[in-house]
Amino acid sequence: EVLEADGTHIGIFYSDYYPRDGKRSGAWSSSFRSQSNIGGNFITPLVYNVGNFAKPTADKPSLMSMDEVDTLFHELGHGLNSLFGNTVYRGSRRVPRDFVELPSQIMENWARDPAVLKTYALHYETGKPIPQELINKLQNARHFNQGFMTVEYLSASFLDMDWHMLTDTSERDAAVFEKESMDKIGLISEIEPRYQSTNFGHIFSSGGYSSGYYSYIWAAVLDADAFRAFKETDLFNKELAASFRKNVLSMGSNDMMGQYIKFRG
Repeated sequence: EVLEADGTHIGIFYSDYYPRDGKRSGAWSSSFRSQSNIGGNFITPLVYNVGNFAKPTADKPSLMSMDEVDTLFHELGHGLNSLFGNTVYRGSRRVPRDFVELPSQIMENWARDPAVLKTYALHYETGKPIPQELINKLQNARHFNQGFMTVEYLSASFLDMDWHMLTDTSERDAAVFEKESMDKIGLISEIEPRYQSTNFGHIFSSGGYSSGYYSYIWAAVLDADAFRAFKETDLFNKELAASFRKNVLSMGSNDMMGQYIKFRG
């Protein structure tokens, strides 16, 4: 159960973090029941986060890689976005694709911030916090080859847009189309495209990111800007966190950028 500081009920948060037979892989966040407030009848949310982290053993707790910690924090951001909803209708939490990753991606900044790392990254046997030398290595590893990764995301975003801007529905060779798309942006041979069209599930399989794959890059811009507000003051600034909750996490699809500007200025 998730409560306000004064004990007011916010919602229920379920966690399902270990693999089992029949469970699909990956990590995600969703809801059994969405928040709504129709006619003064405020319905609180039932939210769940799912992962597939290593189970604890007889002599060791569940130990996680740093990438898994990123995933845990990322999905927690989605979960908080659902828990803190304050909209009228169910489903109004469904914000545009180029905004939906902000609440999740901003949380990854706390996961790797040195001040926060030292509060939870403790040796499972001695209880000692993570040493500064290892923190430095984690920071350096995070930025290693970042330019390549950014270009990979951008090239995939351009390919996505090129496919979905077609008006001619005649058959075409996917490989030729991809090459023409990459040639237009001058992609160098040293960087492999992130996806080929035949396995670009984000835009063709589920369709959730059709003409919207760029949202990962745009969310990175927003989360860097939003997290900078905390870095400029205090990572645990309660007033700033309350503003982020009110203006970003709770407003659903109500003028997202307008609400973001209220938070950030």
